[in-house]
Amino acid sequence: MTVETFTPNKTTTLETPIKILEADSPVQKTKGTRIGFVSLGCPKNLVDSERILTQLRTEGYDVVPTYNDSDLVIVNTCGFIDSAVQESLDTIGEALAENGKVIVTGCLGIKEDEIREVHPNVLAITGPHAYEEVVNQVHQHLPQPEHNPYLNLVPDIGIKLTPRHYAYLKISEGCNHRCTFCIIPSMRGDLVSRPIGSILDEAQRLKNAGVKELLVISQDTSAYGVDVKNKTDFWNGMPVKTDMKSLCEKLGEMGIWVRLHYVYPYPSVDKIMPLMAEGKILPYLDIPFQHASPRILKLMKRPAAAERTMDRIRAWREVCPDIVIRSTFIVGFPGETEEDFQMLLDFLDEAQLDRVGCFKYSDVDGAKANDLPDPVSEDLKQLRYNRFMEKQSEISTAKLQAKIGLEYQVIIDEVTPEGAVGRCYADAPEIDGNVHLTDEFDVEPGDIIWAQIIHSNEYDLWAVKVDDDEDVELTEEL
Repeated sequence: MTVETFTPNKTTTLETPIKILEADSPVQKTKGTRIGFVSLGCPKNLVDSERILTQLRTEGYDVVPTYNDSDLVIVNTCGFIDSAVQESLDTIGEALAENGKVIVTGCLGIKEDEIREVHPNVLAITGPHAYEEVVNQVHQHLPQPEHNPYLNLVPDIGIKLTPRHYAYLKISEGCNHRCTFCIIPSMRGDLVSRPIGSILDEAQRLKNAGVKELLVISQDTSAYGVDVKNKTDFWNGMPVKTDMKSLCEKLGEMGIWVRLHYVYPYPSVDKIMPLMAEGKILPYLDIPFQHASPRILKLMKRPAAAERTMDRIRAWREVCPDIVIRSTFIVGFPGETEEDFQMLLDFLDEAQLDRVGCFKYSDVDGAKANDLPDPVSEDLKQLRYNRFMEKQSEISTAKLQAKIGLEYQVIIDEVTPEGAVGRCYADAPEIDGNVHLTDEFDVEPGDIIWAQIIHSNEYDLWAVKVDDDEDVELTEEL
């Protein structure tokens, strides 16, 4: 999860949604029905924000990008770690100071007493994915607009806070795991999978609206359908099993990029490797391994065994040599010894992961890990974090250098005064690197082009466009 520092002129902490809100703000703003929106936290929270905004726009409310233009501000909060809690509280305070009328929702909303202790003047507080409650609170504090049934306020795909060429597709809510450092189940509940027909309908609407890339998200993508015992549902009159493999198969038939996030390394993941090898879905997995020491993973109560992880990675690469794996890790977990940490560094050397993020452990209010013995000092956490990042930087730099001279499909995200900026299959938006095409202006966002890599650093790539007449002999592989 990425949580960035909030600044007053933004209505969200993610750069892309800021631009979308500003670009899509209605020209005519009716006083008394204008909503400002701040969306904090991860893409799963962003999807919740999109659903709330879709309903409000359907009812005729205007969505505006600044505090001053708003008649009321909604803050969709994050409460996963202490820094995110503090940012949420600071953002609520900012909204109150700048506007005065604030409704709070999201993960931190389950801690109403904590919010009201700091900000007693908020109008209302609701928990995560409480879409109807948020809209009802808006009704109590702002008049409902006069709705013109002949005015098309909302597209078929709803309100999106991402560019038109990519979108997040949430397939479930909640999580059945009880990791000791995490309080998500207490905020969002146990796993509840969406009907597969509903997901595929949404995916088809997004494709029809011009989306070129779907980013599949949930708390535990590998567990999709477990709560309903993988029952058979129907889509377009055909039976479809409610599980990750069937979902990926159907999404892979749509002819657009499909990227999987928040995947646990269960045996079920093995079944989608052929789909990646065949180019049906992107050969990209976002897997939060968190650590490599069996002892620490046991203390974390992680659902996957470390000793089988490396074997599984090798097996995946045998089936799909081009697979890219991104992951996140925690250093300084209570009880972590130098031996445990060295196991983590050794794992990085062996696994050669493509994209890696790292967090220094911090207590989270309500997490069971807070009570574990032998906490690691802040100085030692920082030292281990630095060693971890230095190790991964070497790996990342070498892996990107190996791409120089190769050709990849690149999806264009934006065109700047310096040229086009995009991503290849190895890069998810806003969390991985970019492919820069300096002085390339003859493209538009959403275009997918072939490009040859000419330069790299530890995070990004530079490339030149491959002309169509040079591209004829290229295969369809990603």
